[in-house]
Amino acid sequence: MKIFTAEQLYEADKITIKKNKIASSDLMEHAATQVFTWIHSRMQGAPVPIHVFCGIGNNGGDGLVLGRHLLQHGYKVQVYVVNFSDQRSEDFLLNYNRLKDAECWPTLIKGEGEFPKITKDDIVVDAIFGLGLNRAPEGWVKALMQHVNDARAYTIAVDVPSGLYANSAPDDMEAVVHANMVLTFQAPKLSFFLPETGKFLQSWEVLDIGLDPEYLNATDVTMQLIGKQEVLPMYVPRQKYSHKGNYGHSLIIGGSFGKIGAVSLAGKACLTTGAGLVTAYIPECGYEILQIAVPEVMVTSDPGKRQIADIKFDMAPTVIGVGPGMGTDDQTRNAFAEFIRTNECPLVIDADGLNILAAEKELLESLPAKTVLTPHPGELERLIGAWTDDFDKLEKTKAFAKKYDLVIVVKGAHSVTVCDQKLYINTTGNPGMATGGSGDVLLGMITGLISQGYDPLQAAVFGVYLHGRAADIAVNDTSYQGLLASDIIDYIGDAFIDLFKRPEPPVHEEEGKHE
Repeated sequence: MKIFTAEQLYEADKITIKKNKIASSDLMEHAATQVFTWIHSRMQGAPVPIHVFCGIGNNGGDGLVLGRHLLQHGYKVQVYVVNFSDQRSEDFLLNYNRLKDAECWPTLIKGEGEFPKITKDDIVVDAIFGLGLNRAPEGWVKALMQHVNDARAYTIAVDVPSGLYANSAPDDMEAVVHANMVLTFQAPKLSFFLPETGKFLQSWEVLDIGLDPEYLNATDVTMQLIGKQEVLPMYVPRQKYSHKGNYGHSLIIGGSFGKIGAVSLAGKACLTTGAGLVTAYIPECGYEILQIAVPEVMVTSDPGKRQIADIKFDMAPTVIGVGPGMGTDDQTRNAFAEFIRTNECPLVIDADGLNILAAEKELLESLPAKTVLTPHPGELERLIGAWTDDFDKLEKTKAFAKKYDLVIVVKGAHSVTVCDQKLYINTTGNPGMATGGSGDVLLGMITGLISQGYDPLQAAVFGVYLHGRAADIAVNDTSYQGLLASDIIDYIGDAFIDLFKRPEPPVHEEEGKHE
């Protein structure tokens, strides 16, 4: 699914109005009617008090249209105009008069002493600010938004929660409405998926408001939301007369005394994702452990007894995954650096491999094109430096990926794959994945996909999706707290099978996902 910028959505509005020869108020009527239909289909006339808070721009105009429809269908509704300025949009004024013609007189709120009482059993509709907001709400308007939040009523935001921007971080994190549901127009917004801003909404759903499909289809975007529909075309089925040699030979390099489990997880995940053969390159201390733990993985031991000391092997792997449990001992750092300088094989790098790269950045110049890096936030910061907010983090990651021609998976609640100045935002996963070893499993999965012939970007995007989907299926049996990294491996096969099941209803819970 495409994620558009605010500017692209404004352009879509203009083109839709021009091509269909309609007034902007007609588009507003249609959009707000979609919001009403969503609410009405669920409430079915229930006598629950509904408070509709309207700003004085077009988002407020949407709220006025909604209030009119709710009133005409017998709902117990009160409409408020947040009267913070004398300037009003034309469509707001038009619908303000239409609402009065329907014998509903909105309550004007002009200051803090005029806030209505809201109980936790009420419903609030937030239509104060939309995509046009360009500065943080202040004074009594900010206090009103905090009043809404403090009420803990079920809150529905129209298009975006007030105070939240589409493409940048809020100037004031305390001046944002907390929404239980966001009914967003035509496409979700980037801010819904980043840790600092995604926390302001629990769920979201896209409402098709009829923006010009030709423009939407033809417009190039730099952000894509990745779900089943997007990854299914990537899937390459196996041929009947194939054999293990057709699916590549993956090499997993890593491990140190006490951390052989990381390589075990990566190797097993690599095989379970479909690699034809997997060999683990580990220090001598892990030889027997790995042979017993994952008998399907072949093992080559390094001269180092407790850590990697000299990376040399006599095989020709299809792809190499390096870093899990490897440590950053001086011998290991020297061996890793020499390996990077001479290697020409496709790479996936995680964990201590990333930490060594961050400490010796000159090695980045020696990485093969489209090497996949899979950092968690701490590892990413060591690579690219500090950032001011999540949007700045992504911009710096894009610049870093472009400079070194990399594919970077920014792990988190919605892992974002960055490549060629584009963002691929994942939709699968859950809080149970915040457990040791999840990253090792992801490294193995991406390595296994490259081994089978997927290009690095496809392998990263597809691997992140399958990783999260396997965990989503697993938690039905394990719970969030009980999920182990090894459980994710056990459900990789189910994640593949799930690709061909009917899609789930398009309601998106944003309760936090971790990888």
